[in-house]
Amino acid sequence: MKLKTLLFLILLSFFSYSQENVAVVDSIEFYLNESNKNTVNDFEIKLNYITKAKELAELNKIDSLLVKTYIILSNLHLQNNNDTLFLKYNHKGLKLAKINNDSTHLARINKNLGYYYFEKLVDSAYYYDNQALKLYSNRQDKLNTAIVLLDIALLQKNNKDYTGSELISVRALTLLDQLRETDQVKRYKSYFYNNLAILYKELQQFDESIKYNLLALDLNKQLKGDNSRIIEGQKNNLANVYKNSEQYDLAIDYYLQIMANQKLINEHPDFYALVLDNYAHTLYLSNDYSELPNLFLKALKICDSIGDNYKSIVINQHLAEYYNDVNKKDSAKYYAYRAKEISEPNYTDELLESLLLLSKIEDDSIAVKYYDAYVELNDSLIKNERAIRNKFARIQYETEKIEQENAQIARERMWLMILSGGLIVTLLLLYIIITQRAKNKELRLVQQQQEANEEIYNLMLSQQDKIEEARTLEKSRISQELHDGVLGRLFGTRLSLDSLNMNTNPEAVKTRGQYIEELKNIEQDIRKVSHELSTDFIGGSGFMDIVKTLIDTQTKAYKLKYKLDFSENINWDKVPNKTKIHVYRIVQESLQNIYKHANANTVKVSFILKNNVICLSIADDGSGFDVKKAKKGIGIKNITSRVDEIHGKLAINSKKNVGTKIEIQFPTKL
Repeated sequence: MKLKTLLFLILLSFFSYSQENVAVVDSIEFYLNESNKNTVNDFEIKLNYITKAKELAELNKIDSLLVKTYIILSNLHLQNNNDTLFLKYNHKGLKLAKINNDSTHLARINKNLGYYYFEKLVDSAYYYDNQALKLYSNRQDKLNTAIVLLDIALLQKNNKDYTGSELISVRALTLLDQLRETDQVKRYKSYFYNNLAILYKELQQFDESIKYNLLALDLNKQLKGDNSRIIEGQKNNLANVYKNSEQYDLAIDYYLQIMANQKLINEHPDFYALVLDNYAHTLYLSNDYSELPNLFLKALKICDSIGDNYKSIVINQHLAEYYNDVNKKDSAKYYAYRAKEISEPNYTDELLESLLLLSKIEDDSIAVKYYDAYVELNDSLIKNERAIRNKFARIQYETEKIEQENAQIARERMWLMILSGGLIVTLLLLYIIITQRAKNKELRLVQQQQEANEEIYNLMLSQQDKIEEARTLEKSRISQELHDGVLGRLFGTRLSLDSLNMNTNPEAVKTRGQYIEELKNIEQDIRKVSHELSTDFIGGSGFMDIVKTLIDTQTKAYKLKYKLDFSENINWDKVPNKTKIHVYRIVQESLQNIYKHANANTVKVSFILKNNVICLSIADDGSGFDVKKAKKGIGIKNITSRVDEIHGKLAINSKKNVGTKIEIQFPTKL
């Protein structure tokens, strides 16, 4: 019944803990969901919700949710343009996720860091994207693997590794083709089609570029929601390919379709200026100067008004080309130098184009100077691009190697599971065999102990028989004493009193007094004999005689002096035989230990009764030992086991060079 109650309490406490844990998780998820609601726009409100979730996760040590709060916190701070806190929480999450081997959050954090460094540090972006790619690939997460591959493909394209970017894009599209065609999958397919279209345009494979532009445009039209901005951007890309492939009419048609949107100039002036410049440049290439340079100047004015330096560079270059063709050298130089000045701090590719343009517009030595500068910068860019391509190729090799390793790991895991299963079965059989042997050994020891206990019990019975024999002899002696001595004296005194009973003379009175005194003496003798009969001649110490015999025998053999003290009021007859046997063995084992290890001269053994508890003390004046550091030998283990059997308490106190004292307390009844 007690066991059932204990199990019920354990289950109840576990259930209560589980309920409490579920409640904490629900609270954390609630705060995180509240922070992500679109209706909440205030930064401080969102931060408050996420902070509460973080504190709960920290307090309850729920690492998976804590990492999740770090990710959401980092993204919130990035939206608030706080790069320092974005990096801080991402790296805290990264560290905790690594400790817990949380591959899901590890992959997500690496992906976020890759996005962050995309336009800041190419090496860092590529490193984190590669880490995320490995994790998602290992998890067989095809969608997220493709998303990370898009980031890598764009990095490669931006660094002129067109072949690498093409291979990555095709690989990602292969993964996306294996997924159900949801809106998200379609969107990412369109991104890869657009990237391939740009790559083939740069490689001057215009037919392929047009093909992938049209595929991307078709998918963009299928996407849910208002995708007019994406569609217009794709049309612009397609028109640019037509322009580069000298299909000017088709290019102009798409540019005009885009600019027909009257809202564009107000809602997206930067994009409108880009399309307007492309349209004007297409007219220039087709030798239609009727609206030039006004269209260029209009586009430039829009870019200057919104501070868009990048687009301003290209428009200035186009103006310089136009004025150079119409032989307006001063205007051509003005816009060419302006393009160079704007591009110098940050736009290397545009600076390269500006230097080449100046080498064509300027005369003689100045043209040579700019051409030399163009060659020098171009060589530097080629070296950097080659280094980056090599890095991309190395990572591509490592990725393919990882895939091969994954296949190898899968095979190894299968064999490992088989071998592990065999090993577990073998170990289980060994455990059963060893356990069975240990049980058999334990049973043999119990049997031997039982035999020894029976031997002691028989010894005690034999000793008891001797005591009973001695008691019988003593009773016979006392009975004979009463019969032959006291009764004879009583009979003689009675006859003497009868003869004097009628005589009243003084002498008779005196004689009668003497007889009366004799009767008193006889009374004392009877009382003495009665006392001797009422008291057990051994004083209830039959067991103690056995113990004394044991101590006397062993101390003589061990050449030890001993002192035995015991309380007369211990009723050993009421103590169970099992207890007496274990006490006998404890004394015997203790004396053996003293002889073997203590180097003692004297042993003191005492039995004292306190509140129905017998206190056994065995002390020696030997070398002693450190109780905390000493290993428990077989002797101590046997004593401990026997003390447990009689429901007693054991205390061992010892000091080096002073001696050892064993104190045992056990009840008179079990």
